Amino acid sequence: MKEKYDLIVIGGGASGMMAAGAAAENGKKVLILEKNPRLGEKLSITGGGRCNVTNATFDVREFLKKFGDSAKFLFSPFSQFNIQDTFDFFEKRNLPLVVEARNRAFPKTQKASDVVKVMKKYASGKNINISTGNPVIKVVADKEQRNIKYIETRIGKYYADNFIIATGGSSHQETGSTGDGFKWLKKIGHTVKESSPNIVPLKASDKWVKDLSGTSLSFMKITFFVNGKKSFSKVGKILFTHFGLSGPLILNSAHKVRDLLHEGSVTAKIDCYPDTDHGSLEKNILKTFDNNKNKSFKNIAKEITPPGLENALIEFHIVDDVNTKVNSVTKEERKEIVQLLKAMPINIEGLMGMDRAVISDGGIPLSEVDTRTMKSKLYDNLYLTGDILHINRPSGGYSLQLCWTTGYVAGQLG
Repeated sequence: MKEKYDLIVIGGGASGMMAAGAAAENGKKVLILEKNPRLGEKLSITGGGRCNVTNATFDVREFLKKFGDSAKFLFSPFSQFNIQDTFDFFEKRNLPLVVEARNRAFPKTQKASDVVKVMKKYASGKNINISTGNPVIKVVADKEQRNIKYIETRIGKYYADNFIIATGGSSHQETGSTGDGFKWLKKIGHTVKESSPNIVPLKASDKWVKDLSGTSLSFMKITFFVNGKKSFSKVGKILFTHFGLSGPLILNSAHKVRDLLHEGSVTAKIDCYPDTDHGSLEKNILKTFDNNKNKSFKNIAKEITPPGLENALIEFHIVDDVNTKVNSVTKEERKEIVQLLKAMPINIEGLMGMDRAVISDGGIPLSEVDTRTMKSKLYDNLYLTGDILHINRPSGGYSLQLCWTTGYVAGQLG
């Protein structure tokens, strides 16, 4: 391939499409190389098919607090393209966003496919060529000249003045995010932090947890322990699954739990009524019992538990005979019920794998990237964006905003 481009973007995902469109707007001749048959494969499934575009925390300093130690590297790119810019970008293209719980922003249409359409159109404009179904085999670099020379695919070699690697991380590998970019970058001298599931469900061994598969509970408090010692607590929504626990609260706790698992045995306790102390909860239960004296324990269990949790309460066999009338439940048994509802025990076996990960960490450390431009510090014509970067962040729109911001900044070819 003798034709030369101003820019070749490897990867037609969120950050790649943003970078290509931004560069083309500045008059650059761009080629997108995508190994999938279509652009935006992963983008089309994000947010359960609704696409959590960003998080409406418009104060950038507050927004970046969610990125931990990486925040100090990100002020410059976010000064160039921030959360309001994302809202404006989609609004300008007739796809307004709506803000839901926890400041999560979705397209008003509630369709990820509409976000993909906007981005495909942006990345298909004047000056942009797209080659799909064309996986990259090799990135050829000259270390002494600090230059990427060309890209090789099965079709041939592609030349450009600048290159952007936007191949994503290793989560949702069915969409093509198989960590290819990490292999190329490691080969040409970049450090690559090992990829691991970052926002991912947890495996639990308890039968009562798995029996609740499909049950979702809002405003639960979960406390994690390592070797019996309390580590941290979070409050939010929990989804019980056939393998353990999921939901936003769990997903955003996974990276901390992963660290605890390296220290020893990890357990958890769920407080079903975090706003009610033991004494008040016992009074509420006693009142319910008094109002239903002649009913059996199994028939009143749903009156004293969050919806869907009554069978779990019964499974713990605090009251041996579930047909016992509630007026025969002893004071000691009642206190045990209170204790259980305030601290339902779970044994954490581990994290689910990459196939279940919403986001994985790992990739190029930000110390090897000039984040003012997203340019590699090793190569003068190489830029890195999105999930190729080693940045821990929670779910809730933070990952896609990172893609929009880094993609836009890299597309300026500063």
